[in-house]
Amino acid sequence: MVTVRIPTPLRRLTGNQAKVQVGGNTIAEVINMLDRAHPGIKDRLLDETGDIKRFINIFVNGEEIRTLQGAATPVKDNDEVSIIPAMAGGAFASTCMCCNQRACSH
Repeated sequence: MVTVRIPTPLRRLTGNQAKVQVGGNTIAEVINMLDRAHPGIKDRLLDETGDIKRFINIFVNGEEIRTLQGAATPVKDNDEVSIIPAMAGGAFASTCMCCNQRACSH
């Protein structure tokens, strides 16, 4: 099992848990297992093509997966996966991470 650190905007999907444990051998599998345990979270992390949204950063033990193997990055028991929404200023984000709606006021 890996420990996944959940950002505040997604905690309503995890029963307000800041950390959850799920199985999986890659980040893609972890996301699928996370969605099985907490339906709807995958929609907040992946775009319509199944790629990790550009404003979502995922780290495995402190290393950003885009510098590793992306969603194919392997994970093992006791690894820590952190989901970090990118910070943006100015205009609204294209899609709100919390409710998955455009131009949200959250």
